Parts: sequence; C-alpha cells; structure tokens
Amino acid sequence: MGVRKRETADARKEANKSIAFAKLNNCPTSPRKMRLVADLVRGQKVEKALNILKFSSKEASRKLEKLLLSAINNWEQKNSEGNLEEAGLFVKEIRVDGGMMLKRLRPAPQGRAHRIRKRSNHVTIVLGAINNTQAN
Repeated sequence: MGVRKRETADARKEANKSIAFAKLNNCPTSPRKMRLVADLVRGQKVEKALNILKFSSKEASRKLEKLLLSAINNWEQKNSEGNLEEAGLFVKEIRVDGGMMLKRLRPAPQGRAHRIRKRSNHVTIVLGAINNTQAN
C-alpha cells in the first residue's frame, strides 16, 4: 500500500469515527406507519429521541427505540475512549424504505378475490457527533 493511499484511508477512518449507524431489515410494519414515528426523532439529540420513543404509544416506536440503542452501542464500540454525554450525539439521518411485500388473497363476493398486501420496511439510523470544535 502506498503512502498516499494509507493516509487517505486513515483520514477516512478518522472521519467515520464520529458517525455510527444501525439497520433494521424486513420489519413487519408498513413504511407509512414507521415514517410517522421516524419523523418525530429526525434531527433530535439522542437523549431526547429516546424519551420520545419511550413514551410514544405506537408499536413502531418500540422497534425504533431498540434500533436507536443499537446505533448508540455501535458508536460506543467505535469510540471506546469517547464519552457519550460529551460527544453530543444526534440523529443525523433516519431513512425508512419499503421492504418485502407478502401477497395474500381475501375472498370477496360473487366468487372474486381481493389481494391483500402485507407490507414491511427497512429502517436505517445514522448518528452524528457534534465535535467541540464545531460547537464553538
């Protein structure tokens, strides 16, 4: 490996230490319902987002809370010497995409059938840290 390539790899690795992410694939909830909860926590600080999800009555909030805790744990694994309170973590990006669809048939009058689409979604949470140099 050349010197320039190693330097850019080290710079990229250092830049990636400030972000952490977690993914939830094929969650059996419709993307529309999940987006309602995801919009509540987008851009919020991690502590506030956890409180919002904990006291929300929607089922999707339980799954998002678990995913957010996983992303926080991933950040702690990357930054073993970093302090969670001093880092100023916030929800940088939260993306809800449509997942696999189970197609079922429901009987309808006069020998017909209606298609029922049971939707699922994929959720990606990216956490960012506010550095002390950026805050000042």
